[in-house]
Amino acid sequence: MSDTQFRRRGLRVVAALAAVTIGLTACSSSDAASDGDAATTESSSDTRVVSTDKGDVTVPADPQRIAVLSAGLAGYLFTLDAPIAITDTRLLGVTNLDGGFPPQWAEKAEAQGTKELPAGEALNIEAIAQAQPDLIIGGGQGISAVQADEAYDQLTAIAPTVLIPSSVNTWQGQLEAVADAAGESDKVDGLLEAYDDKVAEVKDAITVPGSPVTYFLSLSTNEPAFIPQTATLPDLLKNVGLEPDDVLTKADNPELYGSGDSFIISNELLGTVATAPVVIVVPVAGRSLDELKQDPAYANLPAFASGNVFELPATSYRPDYDGVISTLDQVETLFAK
Repeated sequence: MSDTQFRRRGLRVVAALAAVTIGLTACSSSDAASDGDAATTESSSDTRVVSTDKGDVTVPADPQRIAVLSAGLAGYLFTLDAPIAITDTRLLGVTNLDGGFPPQWAEKAEAQGTKELPAGEALNIEAIAQAQPDLIIGGGQGISAVQADEAYDQLTAIAPTVLIPSSVNTWQGQLEAVADAAGESDKVDGLLEAYDDKVAEVKDAITVPGSPVTYFLSLSTNEPAFIPQTATLPDLLKNVGLEPDDVLTKADNPELYGSGDSFIISNELLGTVATAPVVIVVPVAGRSLDELKQDPAYANLPAFASGNVFELPATSYRPDYDGVISTLDQVETLFAK
């Protein structure tokens, strides 16, 4: 707010000049107050308040340079056409160790001139600061969420920071939370309607291969790992007719890992848990379906023995919006009538 000051001089002034001076001072104060009100109004319209687990955060109403600390959240923002200045690129099962953006949003990132956030054991605070973001979005699932939480105070010193809590673990919830943070909530309903249309299309276009379905997670450790029926992928494909098996009960309610979307069993229990007539394998840095078929422990399972076993890519495991649509496309191809 501007404030005009009048210096008193040690000279005698006439009454008329004094009156003029008083008048000018009154006008100046009125104008300054008016300017201040306008500035306050403009400031309020330029920002919004987002509620987070860290408290209320005042963010730009229309951010122009967003720093994204989790590749798992970046896809939503690219879908929303939000301006991303810099982003993490470590996407589960997709990361290119030589660098580069995940292929599903590489073209959009390059078109925007988005920079890659260097990966490491801790967040690269210097790289984030150099990107000059006006908003930082992080959180979600995985190591990047832990790193963002540990560096929260450093991040808030750079720009307003919104961390999506790990408890928001559905793609719909993440889409809505990220859109809210970025000021893009008006686009969410249209995306969800397109999703509903896609589900209806796929459901009508496929022949369900059998029921129920078990989802196997192929990890680099080669331990038998499963995706529980409560996780995103089984829940998604249930909507098009693929009923998931109750592997949690068969495994005697084991401890769930990560955000509750996987569990590991002993080799001895494999034949007890994987009894469903259909198995869908999701390799996440682990053996492919063809490689698993060569392992006698898997080859003798009912679904493998009957040839009723299929493979989906790692992007289907914890999908963002585009990953959901892509997964539905692949299911439509796999099980086309």
